[in-house]
Order: sequence, then C-alpha cells, then structure tokens
Amino acid sequence: MTTAYPLVRTALDLAAAGVPVLPLREGKVPFGNCRACAGGACGGRPNMKNAGPCRCLAPCHAWAAATTDPEVITSPAWASAWGEAICVGYHPGGAGLTVVDLDNAAAVAWARETLPPTRTVPTTRGQHWIYRGAMTSHNAVRPGVDVKSLMSYARWLGPGDGTLTDLPPVVCGLVVKEETTPVPGEVVSSLPTRATWDRTVATGCRHTERYVRTGLERGLAKVRSRVESGAGSQAFGVARFLATQHANCPGPCGLEAIGEEVVAAAVSVGVPEAYARRAVANGLEAASGRAA
Repeated sequence: MTTAYPLVRTALDLAAAGVPVLPLREGKVPFGNCRACAGGACGGRPNMKNAGPCRCLAPCHAWAAATTDPEVITSPAWASAWGEAICVGYHPGGAGLTVVDLDNAAAVAWARETLPPTRTVPTTRGQHWIYRGAMTSHNAVRPGVDVKSLMSYARWLGPGDGTLTDLPPVVCGLVVKEETTPVPGEVVSSLPTRATWDRTVATGCRHTERYVRTGLERGLAKVRSRVESGAGSQAFGVARFLATQHANCPGPCGLEAIGEEVVAAAVSVGVPEAYARRAVANGLEAASGRAA
C-alpha cells in the first residue's frame, strides 16, 4: 500500500514521530462514518469527550479516528479511504500541539504583530502557526483566526519553518470571551461562600501546602489587579498555570477548589460569574490536555 498511496508513507512518517494521523477526502474533510457508526449509533470513540464503545476498524468519527498505529494506518479497513484521500490530516492536540490557523493576509499581519514567533507553515490563503502545548479548540476566535488543538484536526502541509515555541498565554486567551464592563443595571453575580484549597482536598498532591498556597495567592493577586479589563483572560492563564504544576501528582490535588478561588477573584473585579467559570474551566482543561 505504501507504494500505491504516497499519502500513506507520509502518514506513517508522522505516526512514527508521535503525530496521530487520518485521511482527508475532497473538501479537506474527514471521511463520513460507516453505516454502523452513522448517527452515533455505535456510541462514539472511547477517546472522544463522552467515551463510547466504538471499536470500528474504519476511519470513522473524524479527529477521533486519528492514530499513530502503523497497523491501523495500513489496514484493509483504511485502504479504500486512502485510495480516495487528497491529503493527510492530523490531530494537533494528540501530538501536544496547537495550530493557530490564519485564513487570510489580514490575519497573518495580526499574528506577526501580536503572537510570539514560532514554526509557521504556508497554507492556500494564509499560514499555520504551530505551538508546543495543547488546549481546547475554537473557531473564529477573531476574524480569520481558528485555534485547532484538542478534539480537532488540521491538514498536514509540511514541517514548516522556524523554531517550535511553547504555547503562549495570548493564544490561550483568545478562547475567552469576556465582557470587561457589565451592562448598566445588570448585577454581577457574587460568591459569598467560596470554596478554598487546603490539604484536606488534596490528599494525593505531592507539593507542600505552603508551596501551593503561595502560588495560588500570587495568581489570585494577578487576577485582582485587572480592575479595568482582562481579568477573565488572566483567570484562564492563572488556572492553566496552576493546574500544570500538578501534572505529575498522583492526585487528587483539589483543582476544583483552586478553580473556585480563581473564579471568586475574577468575580470580585467585575467579571460576570458565567464568564469567569468558563475561563477557569478552559484553563484547567487546557493544562490537562497539555500534560497528556
């Protein structure tokens, strides 16, 4: 098959480097589900957001079908898909990467002024900027800009140029949509009885209580300092950073309680509670994905 389908050779090379791959058909999209998987009848892949029982051998379920297993990539069940494929896709989050997809010249110009340099790959209409680290995926975070990482796929367009750098807070902050000024007459929710972190909720944490509290207090101070704007984005970054510190702990580490304290800090400077909770939840999830 590798001689019949050159795309398979590319896919195998990527898989050997730890990049999960899948075939993409005309339109640069994944292949549709087989009859057994259509309409979610199979329950979905076990590695999707809601784990399911599907063990289908075909490349069903889009990004969730991406694999680094050479036996799957060259299997008879994938052969027909490779025969019709026009390019190789990959799951950035599965490789610990985030792709900032810049769809036009204006978006590229914005990235050059705003984002730290990293590896770039030219696309048909713009560029892919690739960072080391995974996060949640979101489309249209700003005009012409998509973020592709966990639970998403991207086209493989070559290794690109430049040095791969770590995922910066400015990219993480793109997924946080916050209202910096409450609507007149609108009451911002308060958290009168907030949860607090202590050793009783972190029985599996390998850090000392002093270490965790010191880092947490510094993070809360950063959020509270954003009295004019940006507290939601700061809350995202703080939650992500603090959760990353516990990546190698056996757990539990009480991340829920840490998150509640960050939410309370953001609410205290005017961020609506719903926005604060979403920002913190995204930060904790992004840290979890990167650690994976």
